Amino acid sequence: MPRVRANGIDIAYESLGREGDPAILLIHGLATPLTGWPDSLCDGLVGRGFRIVRFDNRDIGRSTFFPELGVPDIGALMTTARAGGQAAPPYPLDAMAADAAGLLDALGIARAHIAGLSMGGMIAQLVALNHPERAASLVSIMSTTGRRGLEPAKPEAMRALMAVPASASRADRLATAVAAVRAISGSGFPQTEAELAAYVGRSIDYTPFDPPAAARHMAAIVAAPPRHERLNGLRLPALVLHGSEDPVIPPAHGEDTALSIPGARLVIVPGMGHDLKEAMMPTWIDAIGDFANEVEATRA
Repeated sequence: MPRVRANGIDIAYESLGREGDPAILLIHGLATPLTGWPDSLCDGLVGRGFRIVRFDNRDIGRSTFFPELGVPDIGALMTTARAGGQAAPPYPLDAMAADAAGLLDALGIARAHIAGLSMGGMIAQLVALNHPERAASLVSIMSTTGRRGLEPAKPEAMRALMAVPASASRADRLATAVAAVRAISGSGFPQTEAELAAYVGRSIDYTPFDPPAAARHMAAIVAAPPRHERLNGLRLPALVLHGSEDPVIPPAHGEDTALSIPGARLVIVPGMGHDLKEAMMPTWIDAIGDFANEVEATRA
């Protein structure tokens, strides 16, 4: 996997499609490397006329890890944030947004459609806010503005999502990951056991086993200030894509995101949870591809 130096770290990435085509930057979520983006989605968007860039966030995949930053106290950070204090994670989401903007710089991409999923959606929002010259549009997928008081995640879904495997063995990692995806999945879109195992196994085989790194991602999420007021001032095309059965970031968060961004388009997908299934990729390709092509048409 190629890597570039950007924002002071090494970032592993993959570029698909023609370099001259409009770019879509894909930013994944908590402890998930670039392999979490299905090839079918990337290939489908390339077929719609886009260059796709997917990459590993810091502390995941083959980008730079930060073991020297240790294991954060998530509980203490949550307490401080809920009390309105200034929580101090090992690194903030703003730094991860700067990584994404730096990657675009390193690849010579002046502007891109910034698409992020879950934590990646939070980072994408911050790319649009902190680096507006880099964002042709924003696509926020199963994500949130972080506004306080919205419906919380289902406890059982979060327990499964944050479960640590019994060991670093592939079998234990696979079993834990499969259980987590089952817990956060919606009732719609068929998926076989073989498809699920292949999907999570791909990322397990690609990325090192490092639970403290996942905790540092979570620390960045819980310590991030709410973004809804800043998003009120955003002036760019935005698409919000959310599942009707998301147990991790419930639909109210997607609705709030769309309401916070002037003119944003909201698409609630019936039966979709907080996971990615091959059967839902045609829906995503249509939603994202049609939206981005409309934005490109207005710029022509």
